[in-house]
Amino acid sequence: MSITQQYLLDTYRARKLGEPAPPAPGAHDWQVVREWRDERQFRAVVAGRPAHGRIRPALGRWLRLRLRPRSTG
Repeated sequence: MSITQQYLLDTYRARKLGEPAPPAPGAHDWQVVREWRDERQFRAVVAGRPAHGRIRPALGRWLRLRLRPRSTG
């Protein structure tokens, strides 16, 4: 069953029972992303790591390792 089918079924059941309709799929996606980011930053601070600017340096280190010329020997 797809998300849309489940949503339509839940809406139908809510209407039959006189309850409020559930939120549409994807209605709160950005709120979830923000809360996830805040949780990651909080956990970083609690663990004693910097809360900002960790991804770009890590990606740079990874790329330098992957793109460095290999010695032939």
